[in-house]
Amino acid sequence: MVTAVPEKIDFAAEEDRVYALWQRLDAFATSTAQSAAANRPRYVFFDGPPFATGLPHYGHILAGTIKDIVPRFAHMSGYHVERRFGWDTHGLPVEFEIDKKLGIRGPEDVAAMGIKAYNDECRAIVMRYAADWEAIIGRLGRWVDFKNDYKTLYPAFMESVWWVFKTLFTKGLVYKGVKVMPYSSACTTPLSNFESGQNYKDVVDPAVVVTFPLVDSSPEEVSFLAWTTTPWTLPSNLLLSVNPTLTYVKIRDLKSGQLYILMEARLEVLYGKKAATPETLAEECEVLERFPGATLAGTRYRPIFDYFADYAAEVEGRAFIVATGDFVTADSGTGIVHCAPFFGEDDYAVALKAGVIRRDGRVICPLDGACRFTDPVTDYRGLHVKEADKAIIKRLKAEGRLIKDGTVKHSYPFCWRSDTPLIYRAVPSWFVRVEQYSAQLLEANAQTYWVPDFVKEKRFGNWLREARDWAISRNRYWGTPIPLWVSDDGEEVVCVGSIAELEALSGRAGLTDLHRDTVDLITIPSARGPAHPPLRRVPEVFDCWFESGSMPYAQSHYPFENRKAFEDNFPAHFIAEGVDQTRGWFYTLLVLSTMLFGKPPFRNLICNGLVLATDGQKMSKSKKNYPDPMGVVRKFGADALRLYLINSGGPRGEPQVPVVRAENLKFREEGVQELLKEVFLPWFNAYRFLVQNIIIFEAEGGEGEKFIFDRRQLVRSENIMDRWILSFTQSLFKFVKAEMKAYRLYTVVPRLVKFVDNLTNWYVRMNRRRLKGSDAGRADTRLALDTLFSVLLGLVEMMAPFTPFITETMFQNLRQVLKEKETEEKKTTTTKIESIHYSLLAPVAEELIDEAVERQVALMQTVVELGRLLRDRRNLPLKYPLPEVVVISASEQTLAEVGSLREFILAELNVRQLVLSTEKAAYGVQYSAVADIKALGLRLRGDSKRVIAAIRNLTDEQLE
Repeated sequence: MVTAVPEKIDFAAEEDRVYALWQRLDAFATSTAQSAAANRPRYVFFDGPPFATGLPHYGHILAGTIKDIVPRFAHMSGYHVERRFGWDTHGLPVEFEIDKKLGIRGPEDVAAMGIKAYNDECRAIVMRYAADWEAIIGRLGRWVDFKNDYKTLYPAFMESVWWVFKTLFTKGLVYKGVKVMPYSSACTTPLSNFESGQNYKDVVDPAVVVTFPLVDSSPEEVSFLAWTTTPWTLPSNLLLSVNPTLTYVKIRDLKSGQLYILMEARLEVLYGKKAATPETLAEECEVLERFPGATLAGTRYRPIFDYFADYAAEVEGRAFIVATGDFVTADSGTGIVHCAPFFGEDDYAVALKAGVIRRDGRVICPLDGACRFTDPVTDYRGLHVKEADKAIIKRLKAEGRLIKDGTVKHSYPFCWRSDTPLIYRAVPSWFVRVEQYSAQLLEANAQTYWVPDFVKEKRFGNWLREARDWAISRNRYWGTPIPLWVSDDGEEVVCVGSIAELEALSGRAGLTDLHRDTVDLITIPSARGPAHPPLRRVPEVFDCWFESGSMPYAQSHYPFENRKAFEDNFPAHFIAEGVDQTRGWFYTLLVLSTMLFGKPPFRNLICNGLVLATDGQKMSKSKKNYPDPMGVVRKFGADALRLYLINSGGPRGEPQVPVVRAENLKFREEGVQELLKEVFLPWFNAYRFLVQNIIIFEAEGGEGEKFIFDRRQLVRSENIMDRWILSFTQSLFKFVKAEMKAYRLYTVVPRLVKFVDNLTNWYVRMNRRRLKGSDAGRADTRLALDTLFSVLLGLVEMMAPFTPFITETMFQNLRQVLKEKETEEKKTTTTKIESIHYSLLAPVAEELIDEAVERQVALMQTVVELGRLLRDRRNLPLKYPLPEVVVISASEQTLAEVGSLREFILAELNVRQLVLSTEKAAYGVQYSAVADIKALGLRLRGDSKRVIAAIRNLTDEQLE
């Protein structure tokens, strides 16, 4: 028999008891073993690896909850689902922590301590918070396999990464090049374009206008005017660039008498509002000539600094001239762009075209790895570029080259790890040819299903259409080494794809570690003979995104092991991460899979939005603008937090902009508490009420009558409210199964939450007397109890993937009165299912669905809710009876259906008579439509005003 339920519940404490039960049962491993033993079809899930250098935050919890719900639902739908956890153990997050700890400022510091010592430091912290992650994730109710995890530092994982790279190399998709890339001076390494887009900030930078005098400008000196927000790049100036088709002018400044050349449309940079009209401009300057920018091409000028005079001679005088470029616009500056080819993408492209880049492609960059000036910029040697701005501006002013000194506020990229400004600089790097694969990437993307689809089509699709070659190398130490061995003269290049291959080529046996401190010591004899020096490995390591993009293969040590098992189960059925991964993990997964196998690595994807602080700002530990996640769990329980995040707020949240559909959620701790009070407590009270009355029913029935529920025989009562709740339940289950198949959690969870309201505030409340002991006798009470039991049991099963703790609590008690399953062969009973999470979802009982009854009750609910609203507006408490309620509808059928539930309406509204009418004019009723402005604005954006106006203009006849 069932066990009595206490009147009050501490949800967090109850979850602790359930968690202890799962540990005793080894519940996750047991459920997985059961599905494997039953030979169920596999449902493949790939889990993106987080770093363990910090603790989980709400973004991890949200994504982790989604990654728990979907596999749980798949398991309960009859699939075998492996859920391996993974760790991203290489790269900047680890190295940055070590650099801070040891005070490392650049490559020279690492060289002094040695790569082995440095990597040993990295090894020591790489899993610093792993135990905390496992404890927190487990307490949040997520079932995932930590024992069989994968780590990017495992030799097997690294070997598969080598295989991926060699496959691309063999296909001719890898090259070494020079490219202007976002570079982190704090981490001393370039970043990928998608990494540079993760952390933009509004900053104030200097904005100066400087002169570049023409070489041949006698009898009076004429100067080009160029504008820059990076004065530190002026020592490296090699060209000026103008737009060939736009108009430029030579002017005489009337205050100084100086002659200047700049774009006509940009005269405002000197004269502000006075440049708006010819009359006011004439007060400031005299326009002497007008000409297209193309006429300036090839004009020589005198640079501000002479550091690169020797370089200009090497490139045969092609430096310090005016070149043309379409990237020059009339939107900002002077219309003349100062070009420092090694510090700007457009600058580099123009210089390459103009022949200013040396023929050997070698970069002459006057910065060290930490972006401090080196030779030939001797005057500022040792200064970080950002620190040099003030000194350079001071010199410009002293030498009369500074025309205007100001500031500009603009959005600028910062390093996502060190939070320092990125520097765009030309860096030699290893690239994967992504641009030529753009069409294939779009085709592969078209084969995937995303929730929401607009992220796939717009944000992600646009990124693929504009895909650039991917810089996969990092000038770092703690990562998977790029497996290229190269001769000193560059004539021989060997790409290694496995440990066995390296051992065979090098003669070194017994390799158990593939990090730099091991493989950098290994050489490969030259194929040209012993007279030639051996080949040595290139110094770079892989970008950690290359490793995480390789995880589908590397976690299985493909193709060295598990080959058939992997190929039979690829691509994955499901992945999920935040919207920020559209240019991260989602992108690298798709690029590598398309290049390797010609298909996408996943079939279905849920992309969640970001969890922000209550004020809409990014959550920040330093600002302390969000509550401790585990503190919230200890207060309200993990179930409430999970459901709050997935439901995009409390019961009064906004499901039209859910965080599980890539919208952002402003986290409110009060929202978790509201959900507990308005969903979990009523649900628990309904369960407690059922148990309480089952115990009473059994006690009053004597020894001969026990409450045993046969779940295979759902009750079929004649009571209309029984029929309604049974039908409503099965309709809900049908909806949930269909929507979960479409991965639309944003439609499922609000319906489940609303169902609790229908169950508790309608069915239970309106049937309390029947459930406690019906005047119609024990048979009717039994029908009511059977009905409520079947509904609650079904709800427990359906909610188990979403709220695994409270459903387990209820199931552990309810299962005591479930009829045990009989085997077909011996008709003997078997052991009851020990956990709700071992069970399969029951099929939808289509025979119980009665749409007519559901419609009748829905109409009754509408009438009752409107009646209560009218009472409240007129300050008429429900305890005072009223003579009548009038229901008006143009539909006779609607009125008939309302009338069929007359007694419920009269009782709920405390009125004596129900009047049904089709004559709204007789009662002075007029229809009007009110637009939900906020919802329409979010959904329709720019079209919302037009739609809102149309709604307001709907006539009474149109609304009838």
